[in-house]
Amino acid sequence: MRISPVTVIANAMLEKKAQNVVSLDLRGIESSICDHFVICNADSTTQVAAIADNVLVKMEERLGVKVLRMQGLENNFWIILDYGDVVVHIFLSEYREFYRLEDLWADAKRKLHKDEPKKTAAKPAEGETKRIKPKAATKVRAAAKKIAKRNGEE
Repeated sequence: MRISPVTVIANAMLEKKAQNVVSLDLRGIESSICDHFVICNADSTTQVAAIADNVLVKMEERLGVKVLRMQGLENNFWIILDYGDVVVHIFLSEYREFYRLEDLWADAKRKLHKDEPKKTAAKPAEGETKRIKPKAATKVRAAAKKIAKRNGEE
């Protein structure tokens, strides 16, 4: 059984005590930029960063998928992780309340993810025991900051 990226992302958020974890199925909306949004919030910038790091690690660890683009790492108010078909939004609580992203996509099917992460057992390929180091996400974030600095975005 294949594990859904939305499930992996939601569980990674919940592991770091994210609040109000919601996924929006945008496939039925013509003007959508992706298939799914996964949205959550946290009360501190430290927790926002921890949630983003955990999503980065779990997506690579469980699905072997790396993020395509990232935004918001410089201040941790609103971090966006783009996985192509799934875009992740991790907000500082007051920013989520202000932007009300779910209201902009009110026609989308909405799923609230429970406070307890569901156990998902990802089976590694035969003979493979791949484990991503927890610091991998920090390295990804550092590399993204260097690229942004080099491009004059920071």
